[in-house]
Amino acid sequence: MSNRPEITKMLSLSIEKHMNPYGDPRIYWAKEITFDYATQNAVRVDYMLFRPKSNTVSGIEKGDFYCYEIKSSVEDFHSKNGHNFIGDFNYYIMPEEVYTLVSKEIPYNVGVYVPGGISRCGTYYDLKCVKRAKRKDRDRPISEMLLMMFRSAARDRGKCITEESRESANAAGEEEVI
Repeated sequence: MSNRPEITKMLSLSIEKHMNPYGDPRIYWAKEITFDYATQNAVRVDYMLFRPKSNTVSGIEKGDFYCYEIKSSVEDFHSKNGHNFIGDFNYYIMPEEVYTLVSKEIPYNVGVYVPGGISRCGTYYDLKCVKRAKRKDRDRPISEMLLMMFRSAARDRGKCITEESRESANAAGEEEVI
């Protein structure tokens, strides 16, 4: 792994496949979730996964949030951005060589995943956990966490629909309307 944008892209795809390897719609996750977006204290989490205990009201209320921050280099790790751990369990996703260099700087309760090898299909890395996260009491209510995840997922779904519309219009030879 050499180029930071390529590393970030590969680590992003790897965590997406790790969270939901079979594209199951019953697995609840989103990327680039922003909290307090209209304030000077805006926080953006790279990836967030919600695991309810069950599909009952109390099972949902007792669910856990997993937050993942991608760090593609030591410089990226040392930047002030992207250390937004607001979940019950929080993880860094980083190359193993970065982990080796920054392992002593990682907070006690934050876990780490690193690439364990290229996947069978060859398009992403299978991730391996080299440090387990410890439970942290989150400060935000479940309703806010779920709403921000839902908003981010809806934004991404809207992007996909717009891209598909453009592609089908182009295939049909229609002019793009903006």
